[in-house]
Amino acid sequence: MTPADLSLTVQHAVRRAVDDGALRVDVPSRVAVEKARPGGVGEYASSVALSLARPAGRPALDVASVLKERLDGAAGILAVDITGPGFLNFTLREDGAAGLVRAVLAAGTSYGQGDALAGESVRFEPPVEARASIVVGCLTGLLRGQGAEVSTGTGGERPHVHPGTDDTARLGTDAARWRLLRAAPHDRPLDGAPLLVPHERNPLFRVRYAHSRARRLVVNGAQLGVLPAYTTEVADPLVGLLRDHPGVLLAAARHRAPDRVARHLEAVADALLGFQHGVLPLGDEKPSAAHRSRLALAEAAGTVLAGGLSVLGISAPDRI
Repeated sequence: MTPADLSLTVQHAVRRAVDDGALRVDVPSRVAVEKARPGGVGEYASSVALSLARPAGRPALDVASVLKERLDGAAGILAVDITGPGFLNFTLREDGAAGLVRAVLAAGTSYGQGDALAGESVRFEPPVEARASIVVGCLTGLLRGQGAEVSTGTGGERPHVHPGTDDTARLGTDAARWRLLRAAPHDRPLDGAPLLVPHERNPLFRVRYAHSRARRLVVNGAQLGVLPAYTTEVADPLVGLLRDHPGVLLAAARHRAPDRVARHLEAVADALLGFQHGVLPLGDEKPSAAHRSRLALAEAAGTVLAGGLSVLGISAPDRI
Protein backbone atom coordinates (compact mmCIF):
# COMPACT_ATOMS: atom_id res chain seq x y z
CA MET A 1 0.00 0.00 0.00
CA THR A 2 1.40 3.39 -1.01
CA PRO A 3 0.80 6.62 0.95
CA ALA A 4 -1.65 7.66 -1.76
CA ASP A 5 -3.55 4.37 -1.34
CA LEU A 6 -3.60 4.84 2.43
CA SER A 7 -4.88 8.41 2.04
CA LEU A 8 -7.77 7.18 -0.12
CA THR A 9 -8.52 4.37 2.35
CA VAL A 10 -8.82 6.84 5.23
CA GLN A 11 -10.93 9.20 3.11
CA HIS A 12 -13.29 6.31 2.30
CA ALA A 13 -13.54 5.54 6.02
CA VAL A 14 -14.63 9.12 6.67
CA ARG A 15 -17.20 8.85 3.90
CA ARG A 16 -18.59 5.62 5.36
CA ALA A 17 -18.82 7.22 8.80
CA VAL A 18 -20.75 10.14 7.30
CA ASP A 19 -23.03 7.83 5.31
CA ASP A 20 -23.70 5.78 8.46
CA GLY A 21 -24.57 8.90 10.43
CA ALA A 22 -21.70 8.35 12.84
CA LEU A 23 -20.13 11.69 11.85
CA ARG A 24 -21.75 14.90 10.68
CA VAL A 25 -18.98 16.56 8.65
CA ASP A 26 -18.07 17.33 5.08
CA VAL A 27 -15.86 14.60 3.64
CA PRO A 28 -12.42 16.17 3.01
CA SER A 29 -11.26 16.29 -0.60
CA ARG A 30 -8.04 14.63 0.50
CA VAL A 31 -6.58 13.20 3.70
CA ALA A 32 -2.95 13.86 4.56
CA VAL A 33 -0.82 10.96 5.77
CA GLU A 34 2.83 11.16 6.69
CA LYS A 35 5.55 8.83 7.89
CA ALA A 36 5.33 8.18 11.61
CA ARG A 37 7.89 10.12 13.61
CA PRO A 38 10.81 8.28 15.25
CA GLY A 39 9.60 6.53 18.37
CA GLY A 40 6.01 6.63 17.18
CA VAL A 41 3.64 3.75 16.52
CA GLY A 42 3.40 2.11 13.10
CA GLU A 43 4.71 3.36 9.78
CA TYR A 44 2.31 6.18 8.87
CA ALA A 45 0.12 8.63 10.77
CA SER A 46 -2.76 11.01 10.06
CA SER A 47 -4.21 13.94 11.99
CA VAL A 48 -7.54 13.76 10.14
CA ALA A 49 -9.50 13.11 13.38
CA LEU A 50 -8.13 16.31 14.91
CA SER A 51 -9.12 18.36 11.85
CA LEU A 52 -12.64 16.89 11.85
CA ALA A 53 -13.24 17.23 15.59
CA ARG A 54 -14.44 20.85 15.60
CA PRO A 55 -16.85 20.58 12.63
CA ALA A 56 -18.13 17.29 14.08
CA GLY A 57 -18.64 18.89 17.49
CA ARG A 58 -16.95 15.95 19.16
CA PRO A 59 -13.59 15.27 20.85
CA ALA A 60 -10.86 14.22 18.46
CA LEU A 61 -10.46 10.91 20.33
CA ASP A 62 -14.12 10.09 19.63
CA VAL A 63 -13.69 10.88 15.95
CA ALA A 64 -10.54 8.77 15.82
CA SER A 65 -12.42 5.85 17.41
CA VAL A 66 -15.20 6.13 14.83
CA LEU A 67 -12.67 6.04 12.00
CA LYS A 68 -10.65 3.24 13.57
CA GLU A 69 -13.75 1.01 13.59
CA ARG A 70 -14.00 1.47 9.83
CA LEU A 71 -10.28 1.06 9.15
CA ASP A 72 -9.59 -2.09 11.16
CA GLY A 73 -9.12 -4.98 8.76
CA ALA A 74 -8.88 -2.78 5.64
CA ALA A 75 -6.82 -4.24 2.82
CA GLY A 76 -3.13 -3.59 3.31
CA ILE A 77 -3.50 -2.39 6.92
CA LEU A 78 -2.30 -4.66 9.74
CA ALA A 79 -3.15 -2.40 12.68
CA VAL A 80 -4.64 1.00 13.49
CA ASP A 81 -3.65 2.70 16.76
CA ILE A 82 -4.84 5.94 18.31
CA THR A 83 -2.15 8.01 19.99
CA GLY A 84 -1.94 11.39 21.72
CA PRO A 85 -4.97 13.66 21.33
CA GLY A 86 -6.36 11.67 18.42
CA PHE A 87 -3.72 10.75 15.86
CA LEU A 88 -4.37 7.67 13.76
CA ASN A 89 -1.27 5.48 13.35
CA PHE A 90 -1.06 2.74 10.74
CA THR A 91 1.00 -0.42 10.54
CA LEU A 92 0.88 -1.87 7.04
CA ARG A 93 0.79 -5.56 6.26
CA GLU A 94 4.17 -7.08 5.42
CA ASP A 95 2.74 -8.71 2.31
CA GLY A 96 2.06 -5.23 0.97
CA ALA A 97 5.50 -5.25 -0.66
CA ALA A 98 4.31 -7.72 -3.29
CA GLY A 99 1.40 -5.46 -4.19
CA LEU A 100 3.72 -2.47 -4.18
CA VAL A 101 6.13 -4.05 -6.66
CA ARG A 102 3.25 -5.14 -8.88
CA ALA A 103 1.80 -1.62 -8.75
CA VAL A 104 5.11 -0.06 -9.77
CA LEU A 105 5.64 -2.43 -12.67
CA ALA A 106 2.03 -2.10 -13.83
CA ALA A 107 2.12 1.71 -13.78
CA GLY A 108 5.58 1.96 -15.29
CA THR A 109 7.10 5.41 -15.31
CA SER A 110 3.69 6.84 -14.36
CA TYR A 111 3.92 5.27 -10.90
CA GLY A 112 3.32 7.93 -8.27
CA GLN A 113 0.99 10.06 -10.35
CA GLY A 114 -2.54 10.59 -9.09
CA ASP A 115 -5.38 13.04 -8.58
CA ALA A 116 -4.56 14.39 -5.11
CA LEU A 117 -4.51 17.96 -6.50
CA ALA A 118 -7.56 17.58 -8.74
CA GLY A 119 -9.60 20.75 -8.74
CA GLU A 120 -6.64 22.99 -7.96
CA SER A 121 -5.67 25.62 -10.52
CA VAL A 122 -2.12 26.97 -10.63
CA ARG A 123 -0.92 29.85 -12.75
CA PHE A 124 2.74 30.72 -13.30
CA GLU A 125 3.98 34.03 -14.56
CA PRO A 126 5.89 33.78 -17.84
CA PRO A 127 9.49 32.88 -16.93
CA VAL A 128 12.01 35.43 -18.11
CA GLU A 129 15.27 33.59 -17.47
CA ALA A 130 16.54 30.12 -18.19
CA ARG A 131 16.47 28.67 -14.70
CA ALA A 132 12.92 29.84 -14.09
CA SER A 133 11.84 28.40 -17.43
CA ILE A 134 13.26 24.97 -16.58
CA VAL A 135 11.83 24.98 -13.05
CA VAL A 136 8.39 26.08 -14.22
CA GLY A 137 8.38 23.43 -16.93
CA CYS A 138 9.26 20.74 -14.39
CA LEU A 139 6.68 21.97 -11.88
CA THR A 140 4.03 22.02 -14.59
CA GLY A 141 4.61 18.31 -15.19
CA LEU A 142 4.65 17.54 -11.47
CA LEU A 143 1.41 19.41 -10.80
CA ARG A 144 -0.42 17.95 -13.80
CA GLY A 145 0.77 14.52 -12.73
CA GLN A 146 -1.18 15.06 -9.50
CA GLY A 147 -4.32 16.25 -11.27
CA ALA A 148 -3.89 20.04 -10.99
CA GLU A 149 -4.68 22.44 -13.82
CA VAL A 150 -1.68 24.57 -14.76
CA SER A 151 -1.41 27.61 -16.97
CA THR A 152 1.34 30.08 -17.76
CA GLY A 153 0.36 33.67 -18.38
CA THR A 154 1.42 35.11 -21.69
CA GLY A 155 2.64 38.63 -21.90
CA GLY A 156 4.49 38.50 -25.16
CA GLU A 157 7.87 38.79 -23.44
CA ARG A 158 10.88 37.15 -24.99
CA PRO A 159 12.84 35.26 -22.33
CA HIS A 160 15.96 37.08 -21.26
CA VAL A 161 18.66 34.57 -20.42
CA HIS A 162 21.06 35.87 -17.80
CA PRO A 163 24.75 35.13 -18.46
CA GLY A 164 25.90 31.81 -17.03
CA THR A 165 22.39 30.47 -16.53
CA ASP A 166 21.71 28.62 -19.77
CA ASP A 167 24.41 25.93 -19.78
CA THR A 168 22.81 23.44 -22.17
CA ALA A 169 25.37 24.01 -24.91
CA ARG A 170 28.28 23.59 -22.48
CA LEU A 171 26.96 20.76 -20.29
CA GLY A 172 24.32 19.04 -22.37
CA THR A 173 20.65 18.85 -21.51
CA ASP A 174 20.85 16.29 -18.70
CA ALA A 175 23.62 17.89 -16.66
CA ALA A 176 22.27 21.40 -17.25
CA ARG A 177 18.84 20.42 -15.95
CA TRP A 178 20.17 18.45 -12.96
CA ARG A 179 22.40 21.41 -12.04
CA LEU A 180 19.36 23.67 -11.79
CA LEU A 181 16.71 21.29 -10.46
CA ARG A 182 18.80 19.44 -7.84
CA ALA A 183 19.50 22.72 -6.05
CA ALA A 184 16.65 24.05 -3.91
CA PRO A 185 14.94 27.05 -5.55
CA HIS A 186 16.51 29.46 -3.06
CA ASP A 187 20.03 27.99 -3.46
CA ARG A 188 22.69 28.57 -6.08
CA PRO A 189 22.78 26.04 -8.94
CA LEU A 190 25.25 23.21 -8.56
CA ASP A 191 28.70 23.39 -10.13
CA GLY A 192 28.26 21.98 -13.61
CA ALA A 193 31.70 20.54 -14.39
CA PRO A 194 31.58 17.65 -11.84
CA LEU A 195 28.26 16.51 -13.33
CA LEU A 196 30.09 15.52 -16.53
CA VAL A 197 32.45 13.11 -14.75
CA PRO A 198 31.36 9.42 -14.81
CA HIS A 199 32.25 8.78 -11.18
CA GLU A 200 30.41 7.60 -8.07
CA ARG A 201 30.88 11.04 -6.53
CA ASN A 202 28.68 12.44 -9.31
CA PRO A 203 25.04 12.02 -8.14
CA LEU A 204 23.62 12.42 -11.65
CA PHE A 205 25.89 9.65 -12.90
CA ARG A 206 24.92 7.40 -9.96
CA VAL A 207 21.20 7.82 -10.62
CA ARG A 208 21.46 7.15 -14.36
CA TYR A 209 23.95 4.32 -13.84
CA ALA A 210 21.69 2.67 -11.24
CA HIS A 211 18.84 2.74 -13.75
CA SER A 212 21.04 1.13 -16.39
CA ARG A 213 22.11 -1.56 -13.88
CA ALA A 214 18.48 -2.39 -13.16
CA ARG A 215 17.79 -2.79 -16.86
CA ARG A 216 20.91 -4.94 -17.29
CA LEU A 217 19.94 -7.17 -14.38
CA VAL A 218 16.64 -7.97 -16.11
CA VAL A 219 18.49 -8.85 -19.34
CA ASN A 220 21.08 -10.96 -17.51
CA GLY A 221 18.35 -12.63 -15.49
CA ALA A 222 16.54 -13.72 -18.65
CA GLN A 223 19.76 -15.26 -19.91
CA LEU A 224 20.00 -17.26 -16.69
CA GLY A 225 16.34 -18.24 -16.79
CA VAL A 226 15.42 -15.92 -13.92
CA LEU A 227 12.34 -13.80 -14.60
CA PRO A 228 11.12 -11.10 -12.19
CA ALA A 229 8.27 -12.26 -9.94
CA TYR A 230 7.86 -10.96 -6.39
CA THR A 231 6.70 -13.98 -4.40
CA THR A 232 9.15 -14.02 -1.48
CA GLU A 233 9.46 -11.14 0.99
CA VAL A 234 12.64 -9.08 0.50
CA ALA A 235 13.86 -7.07 3.48
CA ASP A 236 15.66 -4.10 1.97
CA PRO A 237 15.40 -0.30 2.24
CA LEU A 238 14.40 -0.24 -1.43
CA VAL A 239 10.88 -1.34 -0.46
CA GLY A 240 10.34 1.70 1.73
CA LEU A 241 11.86 4.05 -0.83
CA LEU A 242 9.54 2.78 -3.56
CA ARG A 243 6.58 3.12 -1.21
CA ASP A 244 7.60 6.73 -0.50
CA HIS A 245 7.88 7.73 -4.16
CA PRO A 246 4.24 8.85 -4.68
CA GLY A 247 4.44 10.99 -1.55
CA VAL A 248 7.69 12.56 -2.75
CA LEU A 249 6.14 13.51 -6.10
CA LEU A 250 3.08 14.96 -4.37
CA ALA A 251 5.18 16.95 -1.89
CA ALA A 252 7.42 18.24 -4.69
CA ALA A 253 4.33 19.45 -6.55
CA ARG A 254 2.70 21.00 -3.47
CA HIS A 255 5.82 22.78 -2.26
CA ARG A 256 7.08 23.68 -5.75
CA ALA A 257 10.30 21.83 -4.97
CA PRO A 258 11.62 19.57 -7.76
CA ASP A 259 14.85 19.17 -5.78
CA ARG A 260 12.90 16.75 -3.54
CA VAL A 261 12.51 14.42 -6.51
CA ALA A 262 16.23 14.59 -7.29
CA ARG A 263 17.20 13.84 -3.69
CA HIS A 264 14.81 10.91 -3.57
CA LEU A 265 16.26 9.50 -6.79
CA GLU A 266 19.72 9.66 -5.24
CA ALA A 267 18.48 7.64 -2.26
CA VAL A 268 16.86 5.03 -4.54
CA ALA A 269 19.98 4.81 -6.69
CA ASP A 270 22.30 4.35 -3.71
CA ALA A 271 20.07 1.64 -2.25
CA LEU A 272 19.81 -0.14 -5.60
CA LEU A 273 23.56 -0.05 -6.22
CA GLY A 274 24.11 -1.64 -2.81
CA PHE A 275 21.36 -4.19 -3.43
CA GLN A 276 22.33 -5.28 -6.94
CA HIS A 277 25.08 -7.72 -6.03
CA GLY A 278 22.74 -10.27 -4.47
CA VAL A 279 19.99 -10.13 -7.07
CA LEU A 280 21.07 -12.92 -9.44
CA PRO A 281 22.60 -16.34 -8.70
CA LEU A 282 26.37 -16.37 -8.25
CA GLY A 283 28.67 -19.21 -9.30
CA ASP A 284 26.95 -22.58 -8.97
CA GLU A 285 24.02 -21.11 -7.06
CA LYS A 286 20.69 -22.29 -8.47
CA PRO A 287 17.94 -19.78 -9.33
CA SER A 288 15.29 -19.55 -6.63
CA ALA A 289 12.12 -17.67 -5.73
CA ALA A 290 14.30 -15.28 -3.74
CA HIS A 291 16.26 -14.37 -6.87
CA ARG A 292 13.05 -13.77 -8.82
CA SER A 293 11.72 -11.54 -6.04
CA ARG A 294 14.95 -9.55 -5.81
CA LEU A 295 14.95 -9.12 -9.57
CA ALA A 296 11.37 -7.85 -9.50
CA LEU A 297 12.31 -5.36 -6.77
CA ALA A 298 15.36 -4.21 -8.75
CA GLU A 299 13.23 -3.80 -11.88
CA ALA A 300 10.70 -1.77 -9.91
CA ALA A 301 13.49 0.44 -8.55
CA GLY A 302 14.77 1.02 -12.08
CA THR A 303 11.25 1.94 -13.14
CA VAL A 304 11.01 4.53 -10.36
CA LEU A 305 14.39 5.98 -11.40
CA ALA A 306 13.28 6.22 -15.03
CA GLY A 307 10.01 7.88 -14.04
CA GLY A 308 11.70 10.35 -11.72
CA LEU A 309 14.31 11.29 -14.30
CA SER A 310 11.52 11.79 -16.83
CA VAL A 311 9.79 14.18 -14.42
CA LEU A 312 13.02 16.19 -14.32
CA GLY A 313 13.35 16.08 -18.11
CA ILE A 314 16.51 13.97 -17.94
CA SER A 315 17.20 10.90 -20.04
CA ALA A 316 17.46 7.41 -18.54
CA PRO A 317 19.61 5.30 -20.90
CA ASP A 318 19.42 1.53 -20.66
CA ARG A 319 23.21 1.28 -20.87
CA ILE A 320 25.98 3.56 -19.65
